[in-house]
Amino acid sequence: MSAPHSSAYLYRPMTTDDLPAAHALSVQLKWPHRLEDWAMLQRVSDGFVVLDGERLIGTAFACPQGDFATIGLVIVSDDYQGKGIGRKLMEHALGACQARTPMLNATLAGAPLYASQGFVEFGRIQQHQGHALAPVPSPLADSEECRPLRAEDQAPVLELANAGSGMDRRAVLNDLLPVVEHSVGIVRDGELRAFALLRPFGRGRCIGPVVAESLEQAQHLIAVLLGQVPDAFVRIDTPTNSGLGDWLEAAGLKQIDTVAQMARGTPPQAANGVQQFALATQAVG
Repeated sequence: MSAPHSSAYLYRPMTTDDLPAAHALSVQLKWPHRLEDWAMLQRVSDGFVVLDGERLIGTAFACPQGDFATIGLVIVSDDYQGKGIGRKLMEHALGACQARTPMLNATLAGAPLYASQGFVEFGRIQQHQGHALAPVPSPLADSEECRPLRAEDQAPVLELANAGSGMDRRAVLNDLLPVVEHSVGIVRDGELRAFALLRPFGRGRCIGPVVAESLEQAQHLIAVLLGQVPDAFVRIDTPTNSGLGDWLEAAGLKQIDTVAQMARGTPPQAANGVQQFALATQAVG
């Protein structure tokens, strides 16, 4: 049954007390996010909620990352659809972006709505998941070594993450690194040239971000991480132009969804000869 229209909806910043009710909204949509995944986003982002009386009926986040801000988890309860609530939440998220270029990952069905708000598609992301077959890592170049990341690697990891994404990843990585279960990097000539992280997320584990100089490096890093959790359910979100799609399918990580990368302005560009082969999450890029 549809909710009655009300002019008394309350829009306000999200607090930690809102997280259980916000998480319940995503559960209703059968999204896999855990309460901990919501808490991570709330820590690094400007979150907003809308309430009808005491009932939380919608959410949105804007995560500032240097000159850009990623908008995610824009949700409106099913029985409050069609009342302009989602558009109003987007106004709050866009306001939090300030002078930053706003970006988001939209469902293909929802992309036309964001296009009407000035967002332009610049790429697509494929969601792969499943119980992987743990492929044998392909050989690296003779001068390259793959090893677990160390505490002293944190600064070069951030440098690579910034270069691969074109954004300032400091806040996101500072929050992710303490919960990482496995992390690996590729070193050449004493310098870290690529890395990948694996951590708990959703129904199991998530691999990302993955930043590397080449497809071969990215495949090697992902294979090493999959070998660490042979029985786990794993998710990875990759750009369609990463070249990883067929390889991930062969490894048992089936493509189950595609979303549109959209920006209202010029999107970020990778630099320094590396690229981001897998996202941290769809909400933060």
